[in-house]
Amino acid sequence: MQIKRFERKEEVALHAAELILNTVAERPDAVLGLATGSTPIGIYEKMVESYRRRSLSFRSVTTFNLDEYAGLPASHEQSYASYMTRHLFGHTDFDPSRTHIPNGDADDPAAECAAYDELLRKHPIDLQLLGLGHNGHIGFNEPGSALAGGTHVVELKLATREANARFFTAPSKVPARAITMGIGSILKSRAILLVVTGPDKAEIVRESLAGPITTACPASLLQTHANVTVLLDRDAGRKLNDVIGNGVHSYNEC
Repeated sequence: MQIKRFERKEEVALHAAELILNTVAERPDAVLGLATGSTPIGIYEKMVESYRRRSLSFRSVTTFNLDEYAGLPASHEQSYASYMTRHLFGHTDFDPSRTHIPNGDADDPAAECAAYDELLRKHPIDLQLLGLGHNGHIGFNEPGSALAGGTHVVELKLATREANARFFTAPSKVPARAITMGIGSILKSRAILLVVTGPDKAEIVRESLAGPITTACPASLLQTHANVTVLLDRDAGRKLNDVIGNGVHSYNEC
């Protein structure tokens, strides 16, 4: 596991974007695993900027999003399908036929999960982007006594719904369930990029990266993967000084 800490979250976004862009430059038909939430927005902005400079095309890239809220149609403003259009797909040349997001409004969620897993088997992910939840969830894989390996429907913890309430008009509007890629699918990715910023994540960063490997902290299972890069800002990494030292990297351009 390679851990890099930067002074500012903007530098984290710059470096994360460059790692993704380099993957696409080296392999134009790369398969990317994508995430949503607050953290990736700055990363996607840099990817859009690169596209607008015409320095890179995404038309042959295949993408798989980690998750989607259950019960929300793709047209809903707070669906992750809408998020991806708003922040990335709608501003670039990604081929819609190659961009995959679980259908949260599927009539048969179990069948939707099975179909998503079949697509993942056909298109192994080259680089999976991840954020980190306050309780250690990655995707929507919540802490528990056991974790599902494949795509599945999950009941969202109260803490997760409260954390996401800022995106909705009221906490009660946050869906109680989601479809998420499983831990096993995430760990099959050839490379994983975990991006975390903010002082409120420092404790869970410590638990995830330097604590015991346990399903009570799903992100701790990343310690078992052979190719994980972790990008942190100073605040998120402040409790890892004994692991990575006191230094920070500097990154100014993408």
